[in-house]
Amino acid sequence: MHNQNTVEKAHPAQLNDEKVIIVGGGFSGVLLAINLIRHDGPSAVLIERGSQAGCGLAYSTHHPDHLLNVRAANMSAFPDQPDHFVEWLSARSWPNANPFVPRKTYGDYLAELLGETMRAHGERLTVKMGEAVEIDNGEAIGVRLHDGEIVKGDKLVLALGNLPPSFPDNLDPEEIGKYYLNDPWSPDLGNNFGKDDHVLVIGTGLTMVDVVLALESKGHTGRITAISRRGLIPRVHDNGGTARPALADRPSGELSGLLRNVRRRSLAIGWRAAIDELRPYTQAMWLSASIEQKRRFLRHLRPWWDVHRHRISPQIGKRIQELIGSGRLSIEAGRNLRFEAVDDGVTVTWHSRGEGATRHLRANRIVNCTGLQCDLARTRDHLLRDLIARGIAHQDSLGLGLSVDIHGRLVGKGGESKRIFAIGPMSRGTFWEITAVPDIRKQAWILARHLSNAHWVEGDGL
Repeated sequence: MHNQNTVEKAHPAQLNDEKVIIVGGGFSGVLLAINLIRHDGPSAVLIERGSQAGCGLAYSTHHPDHLLNVRAANMSAFPDQPDHFVEWLSARSWPNANPFVPRKTYGDYLAELLGETMRAHGERLTVKMGEAVEIDNGEAIGVRLHDGEIVKGDKLVLALGNLPPSFPDNLDPEEIGKYYLNDPWSPDLGNNFGKDDHVLVIGTGLTMVDVVLALESKGHTGRITAISRRGLIPRVHDNGGTARPALADRPSGELSGLLRNVRRRSLAIGWRAAIDELRPYTQAMWLSASIEQKRRFLRHLRPWWDVHRHRISPQIGKRIQELIGSGRLSIEAGRNLRFEAVDDGVTVTWHSRGEGATRHLRANRIVNCTGLQCDLARTRDHLLRDLIARGIAHQDSLGLGLSVDIHGRLVGKGGESKRIFAIGPMSRGTFWEITAVPDIRKQAWILARHLSNAHWVEGDGL
């Protein structure tokens, strides 16, 4: 097990006089803050706009069927202590037979880690509740909160997580009003729905799965239709969980040939293993690919990659298939053309993929599950709008998030910032594989060591 005392003694203590402001109290921000303390780095102020720091959007759900999409054995918060989460579960008598635990349980784990760190190092780690709306990038960094308070520090890290989805094309939220819910994570989901309502879900990915399960738990028994461009739904983890060794060498060839290689390998070892054996190399392949290769991948291969790479647990997969088999859940491939409000609902006109036919359906409710908001020009986030308007930040060239360099430094009109960083999903344009816990915990570890000057110890970063 990692010897934390060895790390602490090796680092210069004078960095404790510095302060890092972290905007965002979800997984990325909390892990960065804790690691700054573990590496005897600068003090940290964690700014969280929600009601509680530590859980973030993903792990604040209370629904027992909202399970982790990764086995507990791979969900440790610390790369140097890979069994940390499993040991935490074991101490609470969690049955080992179920490797996919509720996301709420993982949120409890993160909140407990944060609480323990604050109790032990309260003078070096504080949490401030409020929404960051503006940044003063002068001699010191100042973050203005919605109530007017200004938090000052030496460095700033944006740990904003995933932005809410943007409005679907051709949909006017004011026109269809009460029949439409743009936030699939809203606690109001299903509260005003009739139990027999026909619900249209726009999107067929992981968020769709969560919404379907949440509606079912609230007693909804009506039809649910989910539509996306290709009609692809997340694949399912195997029950065995037997790990295969990674490939001995990184696959050769262009990024656009990745899916072709996966299909070839899947004939020999199965598609799950073919995806998993690439995990150590996908980020490096992305970093070395040209912009045009990345664009081709996003245009043609991203939906297929996403459904194979980001899977659901066997028990959730079984439930989704039961709902499809019973006719309660329909998965459709097509493009929405028009939404018209009518009595008790919305008439939706859509173009069916493959058939070439224009089809219609009447939905009593519509829920937006289109996924991540990537177009920063359309964001409603006050802080991002301020950063972009002033040239401190701009969108990456692929339209996936913020432009950052390989060290996570924010890139604006003046080039790479020496004081402002971004971590987590908003840096996906640079790193691509940076939305799952194993990837973000490594990124948080590396950035914390850099900000603590610990990357010079034991050869890290050399």
